Amino acid sequence: MVSIDRAMPLWMMATLLLASPAAQDSAQPNSLNQQESREGWKLLFDGRTFQGWRGYGKDHVPAAWKVQDGAMAFTAQGEGGDLMTETEFADFEVSLQWKISAGGNSGIFFRVSEDRDWSFQTGAEMQVLDNSAHADGADPKTSAGANYALHAPSSDVTRPVGEWNSVRIVARGDHVEHWMNGVKLLEYKLWGPHWKELVRNSKFASMPGYGLNKKGHIVLQDHGDKVWYRDIKIRTF
Repeated sequence: MVSIDRAMPLWMMATLLLASPAAQDSAQPNSLNQQESREGWKLLFDGRTFQGWRGYGKDHVPAAWKVQDGAMAFTAQGEGGDLMTETEFADFEVSLQWKISAGGNSGIFFRVSEDRDWSFQTGAEMQVLDNSAHADGADPKTSAGANYALHAPSSDVTRPVGEWNSVRIVARGDHVEHWMNGVKLLEYKLWGPHWKELVRNSKFASMPGYGLNKKGHIVLQDHGDKVWYRDIKIRTF
């Protein structure tokens, strides 16, 4: 903690406070603090434009996606479709915030390729959901934070509808972790025999390549419901 002498001039007090670790770590959404910059984090969303993004299987951003109040918002009005990074990533940690509309459903996919009709056919998904009002919330394996339909989160740490949830996905080789609001919800291994067996015994059985890509795009899902994403940043390994 910074020690402040109340007798010191105001300008000196302000300088000390701004230089403190707490101040350095209090970056606004869609920005990087000093520690994040040192650790190699990069912004994927500048809070104003869709630079670096396009629709899945498209050369443009679908009209239903808008930038609203510093967030990527799916408005459910106009041309729809999933939103995708132009860049592909292999080993990475991605961090972002989401909030969902009442009863809403969306998802965050990673290592997605465009060789199928839909993004969910290739990339594993971290579920985004209103657990309290959507039917998927009744099954832990399809609840918010889950590795959709395959691995359940350890607990429900979602915040009420209308509030922001902070999540992280760490993908290093075949090892993946899902985090939400500071809690590690689950971890799993891709690619190996156990993963392939899980897929064979799931709704993805007709998609034998599911989750096997070594690199790919990060995708935000249009599931027909209003959803907001912001503070999207990544660092690669």
